[in-house]
Amino acid sequence: MSAANTTNSNERADVWHDVAPRAGLDPDFPTGVVVQGQKIGLFLLQDQVHALEDVCPHAYALLSQGFVEDGVVECPLHAARFEINGGKCLNEMGQRDLRCFPVKVEADRVWVQVPQA
Repeated sequence: MSAANTTNSNERADVWHDVAPRAGLDPDFPTGVVVQGQKIGLFLLQDQVHALEDVCPHAYALLSQGFVEDGVVECPLHAARFEINGGKCLNEMGQRDLRCFPVKVEADRVWVQVPQA
């Protein structure tokens, strides 16, 4: 497997990062990882892995330490709520939608694609 996936030599390369074993993910307990200095939360929803920015836009809190229920993660500090599938902000407290990252699972490993800085 190639570490970089480039479609055009003039475009920036987005790199896939091996971040976690798929078997280690739990739908009730998200996993936080750091990729190229970015905090990313891994969420397991209906057997699909989702990668979202892990820091709540409202106040510094890790969403991977939040409460997960019915496809929504709630910030552990101030109740900002976001859809896990797509990162949509569900209340004013969250201020904006979350950034989502492409995910793939190969050989029981979770890979997240992050743009190079």
